[in-house]
Amino acid sequence: MPENRTQNYDVVINGASVAGCTAAILYARQGARVALLERRSSMDAHKVLCTHYIQAAAYPVISELGLTDALDGIGAIRNSADYWTKWGWIRPEAETGPGVLPHGYSVRRQSLDPLLRRTAAGTDGVDLRLGHTVNELLVEDGRTTGVAGTSADGSFDLRAPLVVGADGKDSTVARLAGAPSETAENHRFSYFAYFRGLRHPEGRTSARVYYLDPDNAYVMPNEDGVTVVAAVVSKARLDDFREDIEGAYLDFVRSLPEGPDIDKAERISKVIGTVNYPLIARQPSGPGFALIGDAALTSDPLSAVGCAWAMQSASWLVEATAPALTGDDPLDGALADYAKRHATETGAHQHLIADYALARPFNEIEAFMFEGAARDARLAEHFHIFGSRLITVEDYMAPEIVARTEKVTGWSLSEESLRILSGGAPGAGTHTTGPDGTRQESTEAAR
Repeated sequence: MPENRTQNYDVVINGASVAGCTAAILYARQGARVALLERRSSMDAHKVLCTHYIQAAAYPVISELGLTDALDGIGAIRNSADYWTKWGWIRPEAETGPGVLPHGYSVRRQSLDPLLRRTAAGTDGVDLRLGHTVNELLVEDGRTTGVAGTSADGSFDLRAPLVVGADGKDSTVARLAGAPSETAENHRFSYFAYFRGLRHPEGRTSARVYYLDPDNAYVMPNEDGVTVVAAVVSKARLDDFREDIEGAYLDFVRSLPEGPDIDKAERISKVIGTVNYPLIARQPSGPGFALIGDAALTSDPLSAVGCAWAMQSASWLVEATAPALTGDDPLDGALADYAKRHATETGAHQHLIADYALARPFNEIEAFMFEGAARDARLAEHFHIFGSRLITVEDYMAPEIVARTEKVTGWSLSEESLRILSGGAPGAGTHTTGPDGTRQESTEAAR
């Protein structure tokens, strides 16, 4: 079909990675005609800077996509994690044993992205267009009505009632639409490398996350016997790394308590990383457009929520808007519903993540909860379930949990911390949502 002809769809999605492919598949299954655009030309293109850890919160979406067998088939790890703290290891599976707690998957993006892309391309109703770069949003009376861009075959115009930006933290759709945004600085930087044949304690495939206060690290096994090992370090130490990135990275990993024996494994990559990865929250919808994945909310890689929130936000958007795109429901109301749900589901979690990204020492509430989880198996499970983004901040700090933690640790939170938890004292602002789905400020505190 000639590229210079205007074509019509129900939805145009810019970006064919985790969020975009998820949305395309789910929309098409609801009967929508979907144009899925990807600026890169290869079906095997994939993101490099990633934790490769899909939190358990996304498992229902993975199941809905029908990908569990495929992920198991390529050797993706049904993930869990242990957490090192100065009070000892938090081991969520200490009582249950492996495979009982809810899980997501650990899988490298070089495996995940092509799998999702091929699944989308094979879904009736999805028109996958590789090598297509969006340069312009088509706008009528203040409303986005399509996209224009270029490909190897020339220019193209695609029109649809809804344009979705699934194009990452530097989203073209968000920029062209003028989506309001808030940026929080990340006071840590990160470097990582891939190792093959790394031995894991007791042969387990649990990830290991290190809370070194303020530095962090993680060791995450993936498919094909490959493990990603990351140093997530306070910017106060950035000069040490700038002088010798590889040497500083290797020294840092070797210094981890009960850390991975990288010298007995094969390093199969360069040391890769970034020194500046801010947290960006954007208004996730507007007239005729919506944002999902990192385009809507770029979080701290340390929290490993990016892939899960990409899948979940795609699912939330489709659930809210598919009836409007394939039927007679009003689209603007559906987009407002999506924005409200996005803020409700992610806002309090993102506040805590952004606060911890300041690379400050543990506050009293964090020390209380971490120590309790290190000393009690039930609290360890609770800690992990929260980190998997399966429960709310309120549930994480429920009165019965606080009472159990007091009993386990032998000390109580100060009156000031208790007032913060009850919302009775001023505290840091947390993104919540107003009736129209816009982000507002309220008091929130937890882990």
